[in-house]
Amino acid sequence: MMKFKNPMLIVTDIDRSVAFYRKVFGLRVIMDFGANKTLTGGLALQTLETWQEFIGTDNIVFENNNFELYFEEDDFDAFIERLKEYDVEYVHPVKTHSWGQRVVRIYDPDRHIIEIGENLKVVCKRFLDSGMTAKQVAEKMDVPIKFVNSLIKN
Repeated sequence: MMKFKNPMLIVTDIDRSVAFYRKVFGLRVIMDFGANKTLTGGLALQTLETWQEFIGTDNIVFENNNFELYFEEDDFDAFIERLKEYDVEYVHPVKTHSWGQRVVRIYDPDRHIIEIGENLKVVCKRFLDSGMTAKQVAEKMDVPIKFVNSLIKN
């Protein structure tokens, strides 16, 4: 059976990208092939030059805004404070979606979009702690009631 292994980003400076993902997200290199590095969580980075050679073209487009990496954070407020320590460019500041999840989007050094969202379980628990019923939370978040009830049990 075929298995999806990991996403791969093409980067202009692999050392700069590794440093960014290490500092901002705590990812570390687990496989190093020089021009290709796999980070914890399964993210792979490939140098621009080798990618151009692999696919036989110099026509590589950055900043196309049609793809993002998605991370979830349990302590969203602490992450947002920590993010201020780094020189990152924001796609947009923190915003709250209609289902209650807070998110922020930033660019990596090659302007790939990264979304960091508040863990959905944390959002659900926040609503429950505010006095909402499980049914109200499920409706607000548009999640199955089984998801909410599983959090109540744990």
